[in-house]
Amino acid sequence: MARVPLIPEDHGPLAALIAKLKGARGGKLINLYRVLLNSPSVAEAWQAFNNAIRFNTALDDEARELAILRVSQLNGADYQFQIHATKYAPACGITPEQIAALDSGENSSLFQPAHRALLAYTRAMTVDIDVSDAVFARLKQHYNDQQIVELTVLIGAYNMHTRVGRALRLDPDPS
Repeated sequence: MARVPLIPEDHGPLAALIAKLKGARGGKLINLYRVLLNSPSVAEAWQAFNNAIRFNTALDDEARELAILRVSQLNGADYQFQIHATKYAPACGITPEQIAALDSGENSSLFQPAHRALLAYTRAMTVDIDVSDAVFARLKQHYNDQQIVELTVLIGAYNMHTRVGRALRLDPDPS
């Protein structure tokens, strides 16, 4: 159970913002935004930033989802992991076998070399914080500067995203 109230969809004073959030989420107000609506300005800024880092970058969908899944897994963030593993990852071609292999993904033949480098970078940023020159050089072989910046911000944002979800104990959204 979430540690702060889930704001209901019919909360009149926030109707315009709720409509905006739902519009950006395919008509659904997910629990994350229901919690964030306890601070309307944070909810609105979060949605704008999240959309920018997920959908307005040069990263391909598969790379984006692999990074999000790995951050979620490393941080024990079941809320985000389940959403992305069941909805977004399959939609961009990530297989159940690849999802199951994320623990060893940076060395697994189930992933192409670029994605193995991305998974190593994601682990280093999330677990070690300081990324070694070797891990960065491996990433640089596959991604340009713009993509590296976008990937770095995505990983950092999802570290925040998953930690907020865990701290506030977000429950999975109903199907």
